[in-house]
Amino acid sequence: MSDLSQRIAGLSPDKLKLLAQKLNQKKGDVSSETQIVYQSRKSNTFPLSFAQQRIWFLDQLQPGNPAFNICQFMRLTGRLNVAALEESFQEVVKRHEALRTTFTVVDGQPLQVISPASVFRLEVVNLQELSLDKKEAEVLHLANQETQKSFDLTKDCLLRVTLLQLSEIEYALLLSIHHIAADAWSIGVLIHEITTLYKSFCCGYSSPLPQLPIQYADFAVWQRQWLQGEKLESLLRYWKQQLGTQLPVLELPTDMPRPTVQTFSGARQCLTLPKSLSDRLKALYQREGITLFMILLAAFGTLLYWYTGQEDIVIGTDIANRNQPEIRGLIGFFVNQLVLRTNLSGNPSFRELLERVREVTLDAYAHQDLPFDKLVDALNPVRHMARPPLFQVKLILENTQSPSLQLADLTIKPLPVEKKKTQLDLLWEIVETEQGIVAALEYNTDLFYSNTIARMLGHFETLLNHVVTKPTAKLNELIENLILIDKQQSSIQNKKRKEEFQLKLKQVKRQVIDTTNKTEETI
Repeated sequence: MSDLSQRIAGLSPDKLKLLAQKLNQKKGDVSSETQIVYQSRKSNTFPLSFAQQRIWFLDQLQPGNPAFNICQFMRLTGRLNVAALEESFQEVVKRHEALRTTFTVVDGQPLQVISPASVFRLEVVNLQELSLDKKEAEVLHLANQETQKSFDLTKDCLLRVTLLQLSEIEYALLLSIHHIAADAWSIGVLIHEITTLYKSFCCGYSSPLPQLPIQYADFAVWQRQWLQGEKLESLLRYWKQQLGTQLPVLELPTDMPRPTVQTFSGARQCLTLPKSLSDRLKALYQREGITLFMILLAAFGTLLYWYTGQEDIVIGTDIANRNQPEIRGLIGFFVNQLVLRTNLSGNPSFRELLERVREVTLDAYAHQDLPFDKLVDALNPVRHMARPPLFQVKLILENTQSPSLQLADLTIKPLPVEKKKTQLDLLWEIVETEQGIVAALEYNTDLFYSNTIARMLGHFETLLNHVVTKPTAKLNELIENLILIDKQQSSIQNKKRKEEFQLKLKQVKRQVIDTTNKTEETI
């Protein structure tokens, strides 16, 4: 998860000055009151952070829902020191209280309970006796099983690690963390620490990592003390004014009727934009003095406008919410959700739409400290069991890629296993790589067919190609171009399907003739 500085990279000096003014107006003088301090551990129970409280509440509705599992699977080849790897995970769990926290209810209020630093066990499953084909099948079976395996928040360690041994030099590592204890940034912290610890423990050294100044529970206490009074009221005033009392519901055309209760069945498809298009997008956002995220948000909003006909579009996004230096090295659930409401009325040019998006985005960054669940409580929308509150689609741009696990004398590669769960109708996760921009579209399989999502990815690429060529194009021109390209592609696909059908028909006729001739010869 990217922090604010990375999200605003690419802004012109004037735009940066504007954002700085907004942030200063919001925060005023940053003094010692913002410092997070270590709390007394006379009691091992603490209040939940606002982010934890949101996930805890959802877990109460559907206990053990695996949609909130964060999974990292990888293949390891080489001489693995299993004891050192287990000791490394033991040290991480010892260092980070969030991983050994459970949750209880006292007088109707949820509390987090920090468990003692008990010994963490690495589960090792020996698959060496299986044949090669059965090994691979079992690895995929166990990995898929892990994505569906639940956590019991009342008693389980929130980190689960399984090592599958395929031979003396081949392994698969299955790692799962519940979202209430971690976020994307936390995965980077975890991988960095495991890499460092494994190297030391293999050499017989002690941990070289410095002691953490605070723990996640200290942040939770600080957040509730800090976010009250005028600070809270100021943030609430902004968001109420920005979002109003009744947010529009995005009425996406679905392939299947929306279930009466929200389902979490999901899948994902990926699109890699050509390097040439990625470079042109980069040139556009640098030329316009905006960010890549703003271009993607404007393009996504345009696409949703075409699909729904709605001019008032609400899209969610994530922000790391790690502005205090004390918490940047912690594993924990800090990420906050922002609600971005964009007005597409009046047939603006894409460049004009970018200005609207820029203003909405910068204002949201300047008021990012209001926890999402506080916003939901304040707006108090009509709750529907069929969809999440405030927004149904989300766009995330990962500016920073998590470091890859690097263990001495080992080659490590990702083990791709699809997590068949999702929390939204649509979730765009976009990563900017050296090879180009990669977009992954996660979708609810109880709403959309896979071919619909493939077309959506194609529409997104078509739209981006048009706006980098002509950013002055009006909204109706962009839509007309999308319709034209879509018709052309549909015509090509229909022609191809017709040709394939005719080819199959000829093959069937030949088989019938051959069978008839053989029968006559026999007679």
